[in-house]
Amino acid sequence: MERITVTVHTTDPLSRDGVARQLGYQPGITVLDRPGQGEDGGASNPGGVAVMVVDRLDEPGLMELRRVARKGDRRVVLIAGELREPELLAALECRIQGILWRNEVTGDRLAAVVRSAARGGSDLPPDLVKRLLDLLGRLRRGAGPATAPPAFGLVEREVDVLRLVAEGLETRQIADKLAYSERTIKNILHNMMTRLRLRNRAHAVAYALREGHI
Repeated sequence: MERITVTVHTTDPLSRDGVARQLGYQPGITVLDRPGQGEDGGASNPGGVAVMVVDRLDEPGLMELRRVARKGDRRVVLIAGELREPELLAALECRIQGILWRNEVTGDRLAAVVRSAARGGSDLPPDLVKRLLDLLGRLRRGAGPATAPPAFGLVEREVDVLRLVAEGLETRQIADKLAYSERTIKNILHNMMTRLRLRNRAHAVAYALREGHI
């Protein structure tokens, strides 16, 4: 069984205790109590998952998220009460692996997202993906003629795959839609993310939205 260590980052001790309790009964997951302090004063957890809990991603919270995300050897999951559009885009720029709404967190759901993050996967709530797509549409309409910018950095089939990723489809479903094998879809995503230095699928969707590809 895989062993995953988790650090919890929050200014609210009750939130930290709540996350620890939620994950405490999950097999293979250990929440570090008082991990060692790195040179930057942050909790060290090399190769593990960092869970950050906020009500709103205000400026101090965003600074902490960026600091945690700079540790390239750890995966980051964000639990938030709400995310306004600028906060949402800023969070995705931090290349986090997953987002959960505070009012929807259960032990099983949180454990699933943590395990997915530990494996390098990504998980965004469906309503959040829809908000990103709506935001892009509004930005395009407000910027002038509704013409899509050239897909610099992405080829056509990469854009097709990312559109379906943004809709929340799994690899098998994307393969069925595009009449490719699952291996081909995985290769497309892997090659694209390697070339553009994108950390995961959520980061790739954020990149494609920001650049106007989807």
